[in-house]
Amino acid sequence: MRIAFLMAPEGVEQVELTDPWSALADAGHEPVLVSTKPGHVRAFHHLDKADTFPVDAVVGQAEAESFDGLVLPGGVANPDFLRMDEKAVSFVHAFFEQGRPVAAICHAPWTLVEADMVRGRVLTSWPSLRTDITNAGGTWVDEQVRLDQGPNKLITSRKPDDLKAFDEAILAEFPGPDSQ
Repeated sequence: MRIAFLMAPEGVEQVELTDPWSALADAGHEPVLVSTKPGHVRAFHHLDKADTFPVDAVVGQAEAESFDGLVLPGGVANPDFLRMDEKAVSFVHAFFEQGRPVAAICHAPWTLVEADMVRGRVLTSWPSLRTDITNAGGTWVDEQVRLDQGPNKLITSRKPDDLKAFDEAILAEFPGPDSQ
């Protein structure tokens, strides 16, 4: 399965990119880094600059139809940049329209709010997004990981400490070739 990882050119929390990426790659999937600009994305360890990662595809040229699912890593700046990019928001919206699974961790649900995709859904996030999610018509819960079985599957998680559960939920949705 091809899984898109959407992020802005900078501001993604590195472990929220690398941990699910490795889990999916180790299970035999093809993770694809999609960004709003070509080149590289700059990851962060909270507020400190971390590694860079090469962009595989650019929003506007990549189509949601060519992926089996979407992962939205967090970090504070990353989803804030994404929600201001019309093509990125449209890309996210397309996964929901097509009934494809979406996984978002930490601050990443900000992009879901901008895409108007939390209305009627139950999800979790970093606690500071509670009001944004509620105001957008969603129900916020304080859980390690939450799977909402709406028109598409929506997997959400709160923070890096929840990555083990987040990865397990993603792998349950995308079982590897050996487990099918």
